[in-house]
Amino acid sequence: MKDYKPITDFWIKQIGPEGWYNGPPELDAMIRERFMVDWEVARDGGYLDWTDTASGCLAYLILTDQFPRNMFRDDARAFATDPLARIVALQAIRNDFDLQVGTVAQEFFYLPFEHSENMAEQLLCETYISTRMKDFEVSLWHARAHQEIIRLFGRFPYRNKALTRDATVAEQEFLDGNGYQKILQAIQSRG
Repeated sequence: MKDYKPITDFWIKQIGPEGWYNGPPELDAMIRERFMVDWEVARDGGYLDWTDTASGCLAYLILTDQFPRNMFRDDARAFATDPLARIVALQAIRNDFDLQVGTVAQEFFYLPFEHSENMAEQLLCETYISTRMKDFEVSLWHARAHQEIIRLFGRFPYRNKALTRDATVAEQEFLDGNGYQKILQAIQSRG
């Protein structure tokens, strides 16, 4: 794919916020069918020329940070291009590209840090959301929930299976007890 526009048209215009985080298996299959080859190209170092513009960076971040989570559920490949996404997100934020894409898409510049198992990058996410977004309350709740999980466990327990990591007793209790929702609700109740 020489043009990144099909990625942003599909994800931002066609799927939109309602489908981004709770997509059905059919959406995962559609993303695999349409964009898996492009993800492989990006994984292997391609498409970096897209990162010269705000809209190109957005497409690159969707391709390397969002799509793999749909394409490869319960598979280590879901996280394989996370480091690439974080590098490009940092560069894009330095260039203020995140401020040029519109509020609906802006969050995709910060999610690579929210997806990190490194607390310093988690804190970057919170900073970017709270200082660079206008309507940030819901995004900030989720960023803080991710931070709390990293604070508690040093990693995301729901990745253990995909990454062939053994879960601790506390992590298994978290997973069995719908821990993310409980943390999110506690954060929301604090305002």
